[in-house]
Amino acid sequence: MRYRALLLVLLLAAPPLRAADPGDLVDLQSVCPRVRIELPYATPDNFTKQVVYPVKRCYLRRFAAERLSAVQTELETMGLGLKVWDGYRPLSVQKQFWALVPDERYVASPAKGSRHNRGAAVDVTLVNRTGSELEMPTKFDDFTEAAAANAPCSQVAGENRKLLQRVMKKHGFQILPTEWWHFDAVDWEKYEVLDVSFEKLGTDSAKMGG
Repeated sequence: MRYRALLLVLLLAAPPLRAADPGDLVDLQSVCPRVRIELPYATPDNFTKQVVYPVKRCYLRRFAAERLSAVQTELETMGLGLKVWDGYRPLSVQKQFWALVPDERYVASPAKGSRHNRGAAVDVTLVNRTGSELEMPTKFDDFTEAAAANAPCSQVAGENRKLLQRVMKKHGFQILPTEWWHFDAVDWEKYEVLDVSFEKLGTDSAKMGG
């Protein structure tokens, strides 16, 4: 009885969980250099038809980057790997996306922020040893019901999607029902929405020697 009372006192006295500092954002390739990075938003080849990222570097919260590295390691035992289409996204960019696609099935409202704005979400697909993408149900940023995580598709695409989902879930990621390529790191809600520019992140990384 005394033990339970003491435990309760300790729990009540413990400080609340606090969101991570923006410095917790890391360049994904500094954690796992074998992951292929292809950021459409760093080129005009995306649904905005504009360059919205000034650099082709993917940033994530460290805990998410380490989990993704574990996914890559397991996929390599199968002769496969990951290609990343998006990671951390500044809130200012989220506002641009919302102005073009104000539909919460595909773009989170900037009023509450996206998992991407927290650095705790990734958009990924599977590639083979040479970097060629495996067949999937749709292309990236397909804003239709065909992009859903369980939408009907070809047998090959369905098997590839199922494999990606299985390995991502095994290593701590949740599936977004409306987009087969989007995965949220478990505990994403503990992290605050950020609007730190890529230029600022690059400067901070250089100072730290990263």
